[in-house]
Amino acid sequence: MPILGIFATMHFSIALLAIYTLGFWCFIQIFYYLFFFLRLVLHKNYSAAADSQEHFSIIICAKNEETNISKHLEYWITQQYHNLNGEPMYEVILVDDNSDDGSNYLFQDLAPKYKHLRIVSLRQEAKGIRGKKFPLSMGIKEAKYENLLLTDADCAPASNLWLQQIANSYQKQNTQVVLSYGAYRKYNGFLNKWIRWETAMTAMQYLSYALAKIPYMGVGRNLSYKKELFIANKGFSSHTHLLSGDDDLFINQVANGKNTRININPNAFTYSEPKKTYDAWFFQKRRHLTTGKYYKGIHQFFLGLFSASHFLFFAAFIWALFYPKFYIITAGIFIIRWIVQYIIFAICFKKLGEYDLIPSIWLFDIYTLIYNIRMLPALFTSNKEWK
Repeated sequence: MPILGIFATMHFSIALLAIYTLGFWCFIQIFYYLFFFLRLVLHKNYSAAADSQEHFSIIICAKNEETNISKHLEYWITQQYHNLNGEPMYEVILVDDNSDDGSNYLFQDLAPKYKHLRIVSLRQEAKGIRGKKFPLSMGIKEAKYENLLLTDADCAPASNLWLQQIANSYQKQNTQVVLSYGAYRKYNGFLNKWIRWETAMTAMQYLSYALAKIPYMGVGRNLSYKKELFIANKGFSSHTHLLSGDDDLFINQVANGKNTRININPNAFTYSEPKKTYDAWFFQKRRHLTTGKYYKGIHQFFLGLFSASHFLFFAAFIWALFYPKFYIITAGIFIIRWIVQYIIFAICFKKLGEYDLIPSIWLFDIYTLIYNIRMLPALFTSNKEWK
């Protein structure tokens, strides 16, 4: 009997440990939902009159992007952002990065048609500077204006008020960095929804962290900052040896709680073509994830703890299921987390225009476990090309 009593006591103690562990990781998850993501739920864009006098340089780097340039140029070149005389208060700089697909002929044809379009042609590879960083640096060097707005050749702004919306954000004092959402276009199929889920989740994090005064990244599909900020920090010099990082690592380096704003007005978004196969998508994400280990320590801690708490919550939930006497408590903890998560995520997805993802919140929450495990090796690898 004493042995059975000891065994029963140990069994009960382990069961309590499982419940406490589940509750702890549930608390950590809800902390993130309420401390970070709730800021995005409550955020209202800075309201400014459409009379900004700031001039902008829109910069697009293109390597063999003849088709995309032909398709998207009209969106960039016809932004409703003019002075009282009807003249554009911006320029569009296309950086042709050693293209061999006929882009050069296209650019020669386009340049005379638009007085606020400028072509920067590169015909030599930069030694020791990987990826998009050299062509982007050349575009920034050639920019006439202090305010830079970066996007990609395969991106289109949500409307012709895109530039106006970004300009509005600069009317708030001390603004040097503006972050917005770079979405992917919607198509049928699980892969498309998953890509947009992962993209929306990433946006929820970097936008809410910026609202919490600890900005850590932006995306090159839709990113704006001051030219003087780029020059003062010597551009990409601290990470020129890395393929990626022209957007997230640079922002991680220069952004802070005082100089960074976000804009989630739907007119401020951009839309890109998503990958069509799992292999292409995972290759792209592996390349992006290689920069995470270079983030500042505080950012690595918060991002790592969020991912770890997600995995450990489900691990603790499975552990707690082995103890039927506590099923009600286990179910209660699980349901509380999912209710809070669903409410917060649903509102954030609405703000980001991803309405159709709301019914799949719980499905993709579980699928995230598989995704994170699969992508873990990417933290220790690197890639060689930006195209």
